[in-house]
This record gives sequence, C-alpha cells and structure tokens, in this order.
Amino acid sequence: YSPPPEEIRPPLPEWSPVAVRLLQGVLYLDDGDASWETLLAHVSVIQEYFAKIGLALVVDEADGMAYLRQREEGELPPDSPSLPRLFRRMPLSYEATLLCVLLRDELRQFEEHDVHSDRCIVSQSELLNLWQNFFPQDRDEVKLNRQLGAQLRKLEEFKFVRQFEKDPPSWEIRRIIKARLSVSELELVRQSLSEEVARRQQGRPTMADERS
Repeated sequence: YSPPPEEIRPPLPEWSPVAVRLLQGVLYLDDGDASWETLLAHVSVIQEYFAKIGLALVVDEADGMAYLRQREEGELPPDSPSLPRLFRRMPLSYEATLLCVLLRDELRQFEEHDVHSDRCIVSQSELLNLWQNFFPQDRDEVKLNRQLGAQLRKLEEFKFVRQFEKDPPSWEIRRIIKARLSVSELELVRQSLSEEVARRQQGRPTMADERS
C-alpha cells in the first residue's frame, strides 16, 4: 500500500467533524463540546456541501438543535439522478410508537404551559401512569415498568430522550421528537393507537399479527 499523493489529500475543513456528527444524527446545543459553535460559524458552507448530495440541513436555533433531512423528489432540480435513501424509515413497534406519542404529548403540554424552564423533564413513574392505560389491567406493574424503561433506552439511542436522573429515574424529552412527529402526525398516530388498543383489549388480532 502506498499513500495517495499529497495533491489528492486536501486538508480537512474545520467543520468536517460537525458534518460527520450530523450524518450520525441530531446535533444539540448542549452536547457539551464546540460542535454547535462550529456549525453556526460555517452553516452556509455546510448547507451547500449537503445540498450537493440531496440533503437539507435544518438548524433550529430556538430549540438548540440541528439535523439533516433527505430532500423529497419534488424539492430536487429537474433531471436530478435518483438518490438512494440515506435515512432508513424503520417501523417502530407498538410499544415504541406508543411511547413516542406519550412523549410528544408531554412536550406539547410543557411548551404550552411551562414558561420558567428550558427543559422538559418527566419522571418515569409519571410516564408509567400514562403507559398503563394502554395495556390490560391485569398486567404486572413491575413488568410494565421494566418494559417502559427498555423502550426509553431504545429512544435514547435516537436522541429522542436523555436520562436526567437515575434514582428515581427521570427523563428529558428532546425537541427533535417535534421534527419527527408533528402535531398533525401525532393525531393520526394517536387514532391508530386507539384502534390497536381496542384490538388488544378485545383479544382480536393486532396489526402485527395481521402482517405476519
């Protein structure tokens, strides 16, 4: 192996780590390093860089977050080549979808009523009280809480939540969930969940059963 000649190894721009971070997921103001400041200092060139490969950089300074979204076909110039999807649309389980709806609703209420805090913090016990309403009444509370905790940790991987305290457990709801689940989408998902809850409570085949 011989390294490529120097002329085809251009120096990396200062914002290249930020670009890689954005490809990995959402970037937050409070991530704890200088990435946010670097992003704001070079936002135009980063936007131009991603636009060349069909990605839009969304910077929400009010909520302190930035993320990439794939441009839809109608947003691209005419005669653009067909692009593969960079971000896979992964179907969420009933439990994960339910939790997203509960979290999104909690964030909506927080933003409408709490004007004294910047962060939406909710205890796991509060979430459990809401969570239990969507399962048969004879379900064991300890198992439901364990299941809830597992789903919260899964959503933490997507940066939808972040653990705030461990004992007793509480969670910060991150604002990227607003971009992933708008108010209009929230209503549609809530309706689908209501139908699924009715199926489960009546012992009828669930949507997952029908797909299998």
